[in-house]
Amino acid sequence: MTTDHNDASHDPLQFGGSVWFRSGEQTLGGAQRIALLAAIGDTGSITGAAKAIGMSYKAAWDAIDAMNNLAGETLVIRSTGGKGGGGTTLTPRARTLIDTFRAVEREHRLFLERAGAAIAGFSDDWQLIGRIGMKTSARNQLYGKVSAIQRGTVNDEVSLALPGGQVIVAIVTHESTETLGLAVGGEAVALVKASSVLLAADDGTAQRLSTRNRLCGKVSAVQRGAINAEVSLTLEGGAVVTAVVTNESVDELGIAEGEALVAAFKASSVILGVTTA
Repeated sequence: MTTDHNDASHDPLQFGGSVWFRSGEQTLGGAQRIALLAAIGDTGSITGAAKAIGMSYKAAWDAIDAMNNLAGETLVIRSTGGKGGGGTTLTPRARTLIDTFRAVEREHRLFLERAGAAIAGFSDDWQLIGRIGMKTSARNQLYGKVSAIQRGTVNDEVSLALPGGQVIVAIVTHESTETLGLAVGGEAVALVKASSVLLAADDGTAQRLSTRNRLCGKVSAVQRGAINAEVSLTLEGGAVVTAVVTNESVDELGIAEGEALVAAFKASSVILGVTTA
């Protein structure tokens, strides 16, 4: 799995939001329309108000018509005199609406500030949400940090340190390393299919296997099917690796909960992924 690397994902994350007045299913107005009302009150002119907030004269009139209609009462009164003549005034209801909006907007801004300050490590939480929401066919999804990158002639060997201290090695192309933005200290997720994981007794047997990755753990679950069984190992640090093996293998190895085993798989069986903003 490859995803685009975006440097913006390292920018500080903040809460944001805006306040809108609604009437049933219709939007009465937000900051821009309230600003238009306030500008009309200050200038006494729709033309002047529209210019003050960077809105066209027609857009200003359309907004006023929409607000008058949705409010169910007049908010802006325009006297006769033609374009550029006469005067425009706000009704008491419009002035109350402006004051109410500004009060609510102040409270909303304070709420966002308090919420942002109350959540320590929000950026880390956001990245965790991204990892949790990742969809993949691989049963094993192991989060870690890149501890080493060894470049070869065609491919790179990337080492990923898991929270418990064990390391997973993956073989990826130079292009993948660049596309994913992999660098020492960066975060990544190793994806490994359960069918690619071999199980061996934790007695040195795994050392005779040609697989590069050997993760030590304890059996936390054994779920038998008609032919195969799913065996889950919990590693130090809490990560879980699941292997699909035959029921015959379970019996031959005497696999049972609490037993120490080694989950082994080739470096070429590992796919690396990263989350993006």
